[in-house]
Amino acid sequence: MRPPKRPWSGIITEEEERRYQAAGFGGAGGVGTRPGLLIIDVQYRTVGTKPKPYWQAIEEYPTSCGDEGWNAVEAIRPLLAAFRAGGFPVFYPHVAPKNAQTDAGRLAEKIPSIMGIDAKGYDFVEQVAPRPGEVLLPKKHPSAFFGTPLTSHLIDLGVDTLFVTGCTTSGCIRSSVTDAFAYNFKVVVPEECVYDRSLTSHTVNLWDMNAKYADVMPVAEAMGLLEAIPA
Repeated sequence: MRPPKRPWSGIITEEEERRYQAAGFGGAGGVGTRPGLLIIDVQYRTVGTKPKPYWQAIEEYPTSCGDEGWNAVEAIRPLLAAFRAGGFPVFYPHVAPKNAQTDAGRLAEKIPSIMGIDAKGYDFVEQVAPRPGEVLLPKKHPSAFFGTPLTSHLIDLGVDTLFVTGCTTSGCIRSSVTDAFAYNFKVVVPEECVYDRSLTSHTVNLWDMNAKYADVMPVAEAMGLLEAIPA
């Protein structure tokens, strides 16, 4: 029986898969009893104000991921609804509008286009926007943990498992996942709920996170795990 097709199938070689398996990577971390949902940087600057192919989308916002981002938004919607229905906490780590005089630093040197995003670009995408009582976490760096009170909120709310969604897979998602792992949280990454402008970078990072730091799985499987946790 063939193994199920994964996002990285055909990109990661069989030899690389065998090496990780031989080293013992890829075990299941599972979930605890108190999950929290991270929706990272799902703003119009990362998807555009309406679904468009990548090369059209970046005419509006150069940092947009285009259709890939909108596909993820549609996958996040039912997961977010399930978290809300269960009364589980939801967090929105997000990049705040940039002050060109004080916020440049290394980021502006590496990605100067990010300094020219208009106010609309920083708005949360309406379909998955926060509601009153959900935690907003402005950040200036990739990880949702770095320089934010996220850890304090998680301790206060008794969260032991993080479902991580948003963008980009190779940047803010990976940074947040590795930090969550370092703090000993269980981590689930619903694979359709994260996005990137590079398919190769997206899939390779999903594979590597699944091997080391998180349980990467289809969103339907993640929903099943969530539904098994008492509200």
